[in-house]
Amino acid sequence: MNKLLVMLFTAMLFSCNNHAQVSPKQQDVINAEPIEVAMQNGKAKAYFASGCFWCVEAIYESVKGVDESISGYAGGHTKNPTYESSNTGRTGHAEAVEILYDPKVVSFETLVDVYFSSQNPTQINGQGGDKGSQYRSIIFYQNAEQKTIISNKIQALEKQLGEKVAAEVYPFQKFWIAEDYHQDYERLNPDNPYIQNVSVPRLNRFKRKMPGALKANH
Repeated sequence: MNKLLVMLFTAMLFSCNNHAQVSPKQQDVINAEPIEVAMQNGKAKAYFASGCFWCVEAIYESVKGVDESISGYAGGHTKNPTYESSNTGRTGHAEAVEILYDPKVVSFETLVDVYFSSQNPTQINGQGGDKGSQYRSIIFYQNAEQKTIISNKIQALEKQLGEKVAAEVYPFQKFWIAEDYHQDYERLNPDNPYIQNVSVPRLNRFKRKMPGALKANH
């Protein structure tokens, strides 16, 4: 009897964690036409999900040509997601970042390189100890050119690793900005244990991989 209960609990947990990928509403998001965000004052925007947005925000802000990185939610089928609702795994959203960048300084292709160089590309539904569909890796494209860039990068990386890349590829639809206290979290909370033990080491690993992409003060 106990064995049966464990099996049922495991099945329920697996179903919950993977709800975002299998629900019909989520499939509509995956099948949608991408929305292209217009450039403003010569600056473009790009969108990535790669585990905890505290970590990802800090990584992209260390990159030359990136003006700002904003934490939020994307990739799901519900409106107005919050930190609490996204953590249920039922909204379809993942913690994501909006990158404001100068395409004359840094290309979308380089931002994709930053993306894969700053994570474990084969981990499914999370990064490190942050696990669940809200922490899954998603890379968003806004047009056919970006989709091709992403596809080529994934194929090359899978060939190099000999493993399947876990990142999902989604057409960009909408980015929902996270609560104020999440913004610039690593910079404003340097003594937080998670920042010290997870976020900063992850940032430093990225810096060692792509030193040529870093701003002068990083």
